Amino acid sequence: MHLSASAIVCAARPHGENAAIARLLTEEYGLVAGYVAGGRGRVMRPALIPGNVVAADIAARSASQLPFLKAELVTSRAPFLTEPLPAAAIGWVTALTAAILPERSPFPALYQALDAVLDAICHAPSARGWVPALSAYEALMLRELGYGGERPALDPAGWDETLAIFDATGRHVEKRLLADRAGPVMGDLLAARAILRARLSRMA
Repeated sequence: MHLSASAIVCAARPHGENAAIARLLTEEYGLVAGYVAGGRGRVMRPALIPGNVVAADIAARSASQLPFLKAELVTSRAPFLTEPLPAAAIGWVTALTAAILPERSPFPALYQALDAVLDAICHAPSARGWVPALSAYEALMLRELGYGGERPALDPAGWDETLAIFDATGRHVEKRLLADRAGPVMGDLLAARAILRARLSRMA
């Protein structure tokens, strides 16, 4: 297997002394995990920040082997992680994607939507500009994975309605997508969304 694609970094965890296991979302091949030699080093670590876009080269001797992954930074969203609200939103949406999507199953609509949501989080003047898009991404994930559901409004009448839609999609995500994720994975995801929700409430 040898793949080359543009990819969104969704997660990276340490492996050994200086390597990392990264999970990337590609448009053509879906979610792909790979071993990154030197992934915790000074050169590679800035590229493997969740939310970044990278040019990925993925190679494995067989489909059952964990691929070796090389990544070159294309778009960095790291500067926006210094702000608490964008950081919480980027952390939530990338962690959800990494934990829920099956590997090597393409979801091109989700790839395009995730890239658009991340751009909105980073560049909209305030959360009012990107929370509806984030709710729409969660709803799209539910539909793409076979749970149905309506598309939430992208232009709610006010902030209270925006938060009500966000809360409603969150309940569906917890009930449908997280129900089978036991232990620390579910706990970490619920905590990430709770942190985001708490920070959004301060805007009221």
